[in-house]
Amino acid sequence: MKLFNFLTRKKEEFKPLKDKKAGMYACGPTVYNFAHIGNLRTYIFEDVLRRTLELAGYKVKQIMNITDIDDKIIREAAKNKKTAADFVKPFKSAFFEDLKLLNIKPAQKYPLAADHIPEMIGLISRLLKTGLAYKSQGSVYFDISKFKSYGKLNRLKHRKKSGIARHRIDVDEYTKLNVEDFALWKAGRPGEPSWSAPFGKGRPGWHIECSAMSMKYLGRTFDIHTGAVDLLFPHHENEIAQSEGATKKAFAKFFIEGEHLLINGQKMSKSLGNVYTLRDFEKRKLNPLAFRYFVLTAHYRSKLNFTWEGLKAAGRALERIKERVFFLRQTAPIKDNLKFRKKSAERLNDDLDMPGFFAVFWNNFDRLSLNDILRADQILGMNLKALISIKIPPLVKKLAETREKWRKEKKWGKADATRNRIKKLGWLIEDLPSGPIIKPLK
Repeated sequence: MKLFNFLTRKKEEFKPLKDKKAGMYACGPTVYNFAHIGNLRTYIFEDVLRRTLELAGYKVKQIMNITDIDDKIIREAAKNKKTAADFVKPFKSAFFEDLKLLNIKPAQKYPLAADHIPEMIGLISRLLKTGLAYKSQGSVYFDISKFKSYGKLNRLKHRKKSGIARHRIDVDEYTKLNVEDFALWKAGRPGEPSWSAPFGKGRPGWHIECSAMSMKYLGRTFDIHTGAVDLLFPHHENEIAQSEGATKKAFAKFFIEGEHLLINGQKMSKSLGNVYTLRDFEKRKLNPLAFRYFVLTAHYRSKLNFTWEGLKAAGRALERIKERVFFLRQTAPIKDNLKFRKKSAERLNDDLDMPGFFAVFWNNFDRLSLNDILRADQILGMNLKALISIKIPPLVKKLAETREKWRKEKKWGKADATRNRIKKLGWLIEDLPSGPIIKPLK
């Protein structure tokens, strides 16, 4: 299996540190609001990566952090006159509900930042001892001039730090200026959550939590670090610096990043009113799994343009697959298509080439067995297996047979009346070129 590694900017053969065991860390949500569909695109791509690894025989241990304490959360909690802990509760719950609606496999652990302050303090203490970090007015900063390989993930040219003032602006939300040091620990301020530490009372900076939690649950060096491309700098770059600076070991072997989701050709922004969540799908009575299908039609490293028409088209494609499943479960078995399985696996193993996977899937669609489709769904994640367990009531089956009899005898009135009776029972008959299928009403 080859995966594109942002560390080397090329596809590399994936070889885990431990045979057939893959440690995978994903940067999770900052729960100050609902996850928007751009965030969800990233989580879907990470889910496909995990499913592909598992289908290839790897045992994946996935960790995804949840940021439940940071500047935005503190600011929004204060506006709403709540504690940070109370403020984030509904957004944490909504995040997990979104994962279920999108059929994203749960990570083995979702560590909370606020529960891992001791680990962060320990890591910061090590960085102070190595001389890579320094104190300033109650805060602690990482000195990037002393980490010689700083910028290797983002191909930043190293610049001398001489003459650059060692301070940070309090209102700055994690500046992206590559010549500045970054905060490991922020001095406590009145009205804000704070913890005691050897270097002063305060709270952690944003970047340190991912280093502390990934290393706690996956080890000092692990296989795959994932996230969105907008986290490459400064977040992932800073993770590498503080982690490798503290351990003197490689942090992650692979960095795999997902591209942006555009909305009608534009970036998402509150000012444009185009920041959508799954709540907007619910208002429009659209299936969240149609969004999952839509996301999978593009390569994870390509920008994807979201439109409502595109989402509806994805929904129609998903319905076509479901209809095929209902048909195959009601007809004579079709022989498994081994050629399809081989070619689709080749596309997946080439850096998760989902457009290529779909091309193979649809080119062979009418020749796929039920087993073939269910195997493909181990990657697609459309929960098609649940359709198999739906039992058609004996009365509905009998009425369907009666309707087919009326149709053959061209007694259309009786056939339509029988169809309407079936509909009242909560079932629908669709007449396809391959024959009628029975499926539950939505």
